[in-house]
Order: sequence, then C-alpha cells, then structure tokens
Amino acid sequence: MDLTNKSAENVEFMINAIKDKLRMVNVGAVKAEHFDGEMYEELKDIYEMVIGKDSFSISEMQAIAAELGNLRKV
Repeated sequence: MDLTNKSAENVEFMINAIKDKLRMVNVGAVKAEHFDGEMYEELKDIYEMVIGKDSFSISEMQAIAAELGNLRKV
C-alpha cells in the first residue's frame, strides 16, 4: 500500500491497522470517516509509530487514543 497518497482508502487502512495493533476495545469510537485529509500526515506519523513498536504500555495506548481523538474532524 502506497501511503504517500492522501486518500480515504489509505486513511481507512491506517485506522484499521492501528485499531488491530492496539487491540482497541471500543473500535466504534475510531472510524476512518472521522478523519480528513488535513490531518493525514499526523495520522500517518501515528500509524508508523504504532506499527513500528512490538508492545505498548497502558499509558502509551491512552496517549495514542487521545491523540487520535485530537485529530478527529469536528
């Protein structure tokens, strides 16, 4: 997948990968349609950080979830 292109498909791919990797319980709270192209680079940075780590502490998971919440469209 070429994540250099800003597209709805790429946003959905990254969100799903983040949710899978973090094993998020409330998956309905984070949906691809909650994000737009303006925050694409920030979302990609989070995606790359999450995919690059093997495990996460509870506080790291909370921080990631909070940051995803900050990126959501209003």
